[in-house]
Amino acid sequence: MKHYLSIPSPLGTMLLRAEDDALTGVYFVGQKYFPLDAPNAANMAVAAPSRVLAESAEQLAEYFAGERQRFTVRLQMAGSTFQRRVWSELVKIPFGEIASYGQLALRLGLAAGSARAVGAANGRNPVSIIVPCHRVISSAGELTGYAGGLERKAALLTLERPAAAQPRQLELLDTEGVR
Repeated sequence: MKHYLSIPSPLGTMLLRAEDDALTGVYFVGQKYFPLDAPNAANMAVAAPSRVLAESAEQLAEYFAGERQRFTVRLQMAGSTFQRRVWSELVKIPFGEIASYGQLALRLGLAAGSARAVGAANGRNPVSIIVPCHRVISSAGELTGYAGGLERKAALLTLERPAAAQPRQLELLDTEGVR
């Protein structure tokens, strides 16, 4: 049975999804690839969330407050074998660091030309932030593709890195008004 919890964040309302005792989804409400079976936030039950949802909400709040760099919640991610390989590589990108799609392809033993396939798998990551797909940028150092929107990607990278170390495109994006 799927359980949902809507939580506030500095970047907008998020929806957490869990099955059994594992987190299966972290989404910004309205983002690309938002789950079709998700309940309308207004219709969500106000019952106490499951343990994994409560723990996930707490860890995300700590992350946004700058108090957490690593997540420890149990994950269960549905996807193809290739997608799961890419997602496993994402969690190896340390907090505050970035990698390009081509670098991820090479780490997976693929040709650098496989960057698009890696990008497509990255974009389908159902557990954003916790599985840090926002830490992947273009080989030119520019922000590209993020299901939650480039403004949120920029804000997440800003949260994790000193301003001097930001990818070149970050200064072009206004993250002040992102909600």
